[in-house]
Amino acid sequence: MVVMSSEEYAPPKYAQIVQTIRRKIADGTYPPGSLLPSETQLVREFGVSRPTVVRALQVLQLRGVIEREHGKGSFVKAAPPVTQEANTRPGRAVLDRVESDENGSVIDAGTVIADASAAKLLDVPEGSPVVRRRILFHDAERPADLVTLWCPANVAEGTQLALTEPLAVGIRQHLQAAKGLKLQHVVERLSARHPSADEARALEVPKSSAVLGVLASIFNGGGRPVLVVDLVLPGDLHELEDAYSL
Repeated sequence: MVVMSSEEYAPPKYAQIVQTIRRKIADGTYPPGSLLPSETQLVREFGVSRPTVVRALQVLQLRGVIEREHGKGSFVKAAPPVTQEANTRPGRAVLDRVESDENGSVIDAGTVIADASAAKLLDVPEGSPVVRRRILFHDAERPADLVTLWCPANVAEGTQLALTEPLAVGIRQHLQAAKGLKLQHVVERLSARHPSADEARALEVPKSSAVLGVLASIFNGGGRPVLVVDLVLPGDLHELEDAYSL
């Protein structure tokens, strides 16, 4: 039997920051309403890169633990909720991630012809033009997750989804600002699998490794699918956490 060291089980650095800050909130080090240390202070405290700190803060924000105010900093919420299960869902979280803040690089973006799978998910005829956007996010040490986004060409028209520059706001905010489009709900499917050859190359993992695949269909208020997000997470870097009332 091979004995693994505790270091080999250590979570990624952004997750360690999340755990530490939540622990300090719980023990009163950071009481409700208090201002967390600045990003620069957290970079120095944890010895990590700024994108790693930003990612940790965004995770805390998505989980409803803190509020982030531009130009002011991050504040502990007065009553951190434990029942907002939607905030922990990976499909929803992708819509609010800021590519330029999270060390995201756009692998490719542009108009392609929808194959049968993409056409079915978007409810458009096979062969229709769709915009595909692929973004690779890194933590301080390695690729952390791969996001592929499909959007009907008419929905993407007038947006920056087909451009190769990282977005400076989340996809949901960008679509609302550019098109007045409000995303209403998400249908999410999770699967444990091996990566494809392209995914293994992008994520720098062996083809025999385990990844978590999240396929999310995002609908507008009229019940039409307007986005499909395919999120690939290396199994050794990620775990999913959820909280909900009974």
